[in-house]
Amino acid sequence: MEIKERVEKLRQLMKENGIDAYIIPSSDAHQSEYVADHWKSRQWISGFTGSAGTVVITEKDAGLWTDGRYYIQAEKQLAGSGIQLFRAGEPDVPSYEKWLKDVLKEGDCVGFDGSLFSVKSVDEMEKEFSEKKISLKTDKDLIGQLWTDRPGLPEGTVFVHDVKYAGKSRVEKLNEVRKEMKSLGANYYLLSSLDDIAWLLNIRGSDVPNNPVVISNAVISMDGCILFVDLKKIPSEIKKELNSDGVELMGYGDIQKFLEGIGDGDSIIIDPARTNMNLYNSINTNTKKIRHPNITTRLKAIKNDVEIQNLRNCMIKDGVAMVKFIKWLKESVGKEKITEISAEEKLEEFRRQQELFVEPSFDTIAGYKDHAAMMHYKATPESQYTLMNEGFLLVDSGGQYLDGTTDITRTIVLGKLTEEERRDFTLVLKGYLGLDSVKFLYGATGSNLDVLARKPIWEYGMDYKCGTGHGVGFFLNVHEGPQRISQVVNNVKLEKGMIVTNEPGIYKEGKHGIRTENIMLVVEDEKTESGQFMRFEALTCCPIDLDGIDVDLLTEAEKKRLNEYHKDVYSKLSPYLNEEEKDWLRKETREI
Repeated sequence: MEIKERVEKLRQLMKENGIDAYIIPSSDAHQSEYVADHWKSRQWISGFTGSAGTVVITEKDAGLWTDGRYYIQAEKQLAGSGIQLFRAGEPDVPSYEKWLKDVLKEGDCVGFDGSLFSVKSVDEMEKEFSEKKISLKTDKDLIGQLWTDRPGLPEGTVFVHDVKYAGKSRVEKLNEVRKEMKSLGANYYLLSSLDDIAWLLNIRGSDVPNNPVVISNAVISMDGCILFVDLKKIPSEIKKELNSDGVELMGYGDIQKFLEGIGDGDSIIIDPARTNMNLYNSINTNTKKIRHPNITTRLKAIKNDVEIQNLRNCMIKDGVAMVKFIKWLKESVGKEKITEISAEEKLEEFRRQQELFVEPSFDTIAGYKDHAAMMHYKATPESQYTLMNEGFLLVDSGGQYLDGTTDITRTIVLGKLTEEERRDFTLVLKGYLGLDSVKFLYGATGSNLDVLARKPIWEYGMDYKCGTGHGVGFFLNVHEGPQRISQVVNNVKLEKGMIVTNEPGIYKEGKHGIRTENIMLVVEDEKTESGQFMRFEALTCCPIDLDGIDVDLLTEAEKKRLNEYHKDVYSKLSPYLNEEEKDWLRKETREI
């Protein structure tokens, strides 16, 4: 079926079910950012392939809401579909809830699959719609009725993430969780976010591409833990290991019955932002529900000493792969045919040569010239450019290793640059250095520091329509909370042991996209009478392309900071390179 036909068939089903508007989000039943093919309903109904967005269909209208990372991509992919693009976050663009409140009549009905919406999002909808008495039907998976060749649930085998990488056993982690459960007065804790479950139980899987998680739910009690999972995925030796650590296994579909059977006098913690509405509604109505952010999210955000040491080793390996790739690219472009896709494949080849590599940590973004202006561009055989000896190639990529997860962006100079390109590259570098070099008082959040990366870019009347940085999992999801660096208000303090990316950029439609990204570790600096000061330590090891810099735009302090970083990169990577590669890296990390 074409997109228009799918939308019309959905409208017929809506009419049959007494639904005036139907909402299709991007999430799965676990509120994940990246989802298995089974849950790509929004992509199926709209043709838009980005990771974030919500489609709303009414009797006459259809809209897609997505953020600034995807404006250009969405506009192209929605062309001719009859679905209007709403640029979420821009002035005068209403949220889809406010838009529905305006276009629907009093007493109309909004429907959706409640397993795809968090408790928090449904609460917000109910509040928004109450004034017009708009009702909700939360048990309607209409897409499931239409999507006849829908992929099944993934069936990847579960494996253990060894404590020599994880740093703490699952028993230690469960005991930490129970300590917080006790302080909150709860005897049960429902956990349905996949990365939290994988971290807590030291298990990994392959159910979501690039995210080594297992489709599952968990309920932790004061004396046990139940993992609700497709039992066929668990090898017998892992089942024995889990059982011996007090983890019982039940079928993935058994969780609702279990929640219904929790006692009247019991209390259960749920994270309203990470628990879907259908699970919430399954809990015994007489059980006390304690709404609280996932305990595990903060615990896993603060990396332990073993994780940090592993991550430092992992970053060196990833840096070696990046150096080999950039050297190959700069020396080969113009001499052999290289496309965006073949460049992406070559980088993965270099990463696969590294010890403990498992898979990429997300789909590589390799955008040449104006393609890089689409922040999350994905090259296809039809869209890809052939690289030439001019302009920039932006490569945003990362690896999943048993000893860590990497995420790095380098904008690589392939030849002649315009003055505008060189200036913009330098402004992005200044933004990166501004955040990288900050010394801040403990208690600061990413929202407090975001302006440091934007200031040099703002001074030239430009901005980037996304956050500046995000947390990163440890052999887990490349995007991890609760910390982030963004203009969006975030009350999470930056703690010692947290990691966060630093990735300002400039994106000009039809021209170029530039981003420089490193992963940073939050560490302690000096302690004075004013309190404990903190700073960032750059973990990523890879040169920043000196060929793109207008040195006259850098201050002496910025040059010094960049030179110190490049000296460190050479020191860490050179022992793992041959003489030719060392010579190349020495030139790429020369002092300016």
